[in-house]
Amino acid sequence: MSSPISPRSGEAAIPAQWRPSSLWRALMVAARFAVALVGRLRVTGDIPAQLRGTPVIVASNHIGTFDPIALVAAMRVRRLSPRLLAAAGLFRVPVVGPILRRCGHIPVNRRSASAADALHEAEEALARGALVAMYPEGRIGLDPGGWPERGKTGLARLALKTGATVVPVAQWGAHEVVAYAGPIEMVFSVVRAIFVRPVVRVHFGAPVELADLAADGAHGTAMRATERIMAAIADELVGLRADEPLLPRFVDETRPVSTARSRHEKSRAGR
Repeated sequence: MSSPISPRSGEAAIPAQWRPSSLWRALMVAARFAVALVGRLRVTGDIPAQLRGTPVIVASNHIGTFDPIALVAAMRVRRLSPRLLAAAGLFRVPVVGPILRRCGHIPVNRRSASAADALHEAEEALARGALVAMYPEGRIGLDPGGWPERGKTGLARLALKTGATVVPVAQWGAHEVVAYAGPIEMVFSVVRAIFVRPVVRVHFGAPVELADLAADGAHGTAMRATERIMAAIADELVGLRADEPLLPRFVDETRPVSTARSRHEKSRAGR
């Protein structure tokens, strides 16, 4: 067995390039079939070829329980293999947790002092050439209009620190597949989706320009970067729901609504 090459004195070690496991590649294919079973996937946009293999963070709106599967399926279509930042609770679920860890995904304890550990692990993932996918809202959005809420600053801080490119991704339609809450309601919504087959749209937008903010370094930079990222996601979402500019046509009665974290009136009015 060959030994790893040690860096010369004074030189930093070059992290080994991350490669998705066979299990993760198989699960991404399964996600594509899962979406095909319950809806019609439409993927538009892409990550520019020159950015592939460089540090990239995909920042997506979070509209429902099913949209992580839709996002993974869309990435499969675009031949991308992300490492996901997901709620730590999922990693404690039997079977699911070990699979997530084996696939290289990163747990986030949002209400814990260890939340920063996820950003450190994500920073390492970016250094190894992995594409990292995150939800800057940190939860399924509760805005009455279904527009992106105010984001948390973790994603922006990660991008500013690492120089990673942030690609905004807008999703729409996945909220029609699985209800927000209630086991019976969830099963019923999936059965309904199999017959109705809603259109599930995923759009990769143009990279968000953050270079000026990275050079600024002033207090509040992370907040300004976060709002710029959320605005980019909202802008990309406008085109996906042109016929639903104010309120969603499909209403999930199990999903609570709140304006506590709504960004501003323009975001709910289709900008």
